[in-house]
Amino acid sequence: MKCTIAIIGGGIAGLTTAIAFQKAGYAPVVFEATDILKPVGAGLGLAANAIRALDKLGLKNQVVNRGRILSSFTIKDEKGKTITYTDSGKISREYGLDNFTIHRAALHEVLLAEIPKERLYTGRKCIDYTISNDGITHQLRFKDGSTCEADYVIVADGIHSPLRQKLVPGSVPRYAGYTCWRAVVDNSDLKIDSSFEIWGSKGRFGAVPLADDQLYWFATVNSTANNPRFKNFTLADLGKWFMEYPPEVGEIIRSTFEDTLIWNDIIDLKPVQRYAFGRILLIGDAGHATTPNMGQGACQAIEDAAVLYSELITGGDMEDLFRRFEKRRLPRTHFITNQSARIGKIAQATNPFMIRIRNAAFRSLPDRIKDRQLKKLYNIDF
Repeated sequence: MKCTIAIIGGGIAGLTTAIAFQKAGYAPVVFEATDILKPVGAGLGLAANAIRALDKLGLKNQVVNRGRILSSFTIKDEKGKTITYTDSGKISREYGLDNFTIHRAALHEVLLAEIPKERLYTGRKCIDYTISNDGITHQLRFKDGSTCEADYVIVADGIHSPLRQKLVPGSVPRYAGYTCWRAVVDNSDLKIDSSFEIWGSKGRFGAVPLADDQLYWFATVNSTANNPRFKNFTLADLGKWFMEYPPEVGEIIRSTFEDTLIWNDIIDLKPVQRYAFGRILLIGDAGHATTPNMGQGACQAIEDAAVLYSELITGGDMEDLFRRFEKRRLPRTHFITNQSARIGKIAQATNPFMIRIRNAAFRSLPDRIKDRQLKKLYNIDF
């Protein structure tokens, strides 16, 4: 088959980018590796920058109708004492809707509804490409043996992208130093109505209310990569691990069904120096995968689509457009990746002395410093 624009990957980055192209008058084709588009993960948060990006793409109302807005976010120590408190309402009044949560499946459904079925191919894992002698056509090769010729290729197939690794040799995922469990539970009896994290010597535990009386929770523990002990942890093991944390932690874990528990090591991608390679462009986790410590993974993928859309409507040669996108996105995505990695190291501290120093520093942080950090995160260029 032949298409003008091929998007490799049908996750949040790929689908929002497809919508951006459609909105600008193009007809992209999306190739997804899995046979059935089934979102991986549980809940996620969308900050003010992502909501503004969705608004630019004409998707804000559809997404907001499927999620939940939270009034605050609190970080506590393992005894339940507040380390920091964030008034999300105040942020929303200044920067737009913030601390919005949604189940990943619900967001995926909203995005999929915008893509014509005839331009979405599943079971097509792209494993390689070659470029024609004229430098215009890219022949994409898929794992099932099929091929496609495309004039332009958007690589949105995640952190393990084989195409990025061909374009940027050595750009393999790096381990962050901690492992993670996640699940979604029924919140109708728990009645947790605000998001929180607990930072303690045994690791972190966080909970985020979702729409429809659901609650997303996660737990992170320092570990070597692919540790078989933690890989085989049960809910009972997690309950024992965090037994000295505030009682709501145990209540949430006991409310979880074993078959809903998701485990994975936390990884990111060392910042690469290019996203644009002629007629090929890296976006989302394929270009700038980050740890989840700032809640910006999905947000940055959505931002990519909004920035790309703003360049598309500006016009010009597509290769030049890709270079303009790269120039705008490199500094911001590098900042997010590096800052998130730093926050993860701070939050995962286990030494009691360092924990006391960290907590005292966070509690005494002046509001002007917090405001400056928020301004840098939420003042975006579209």
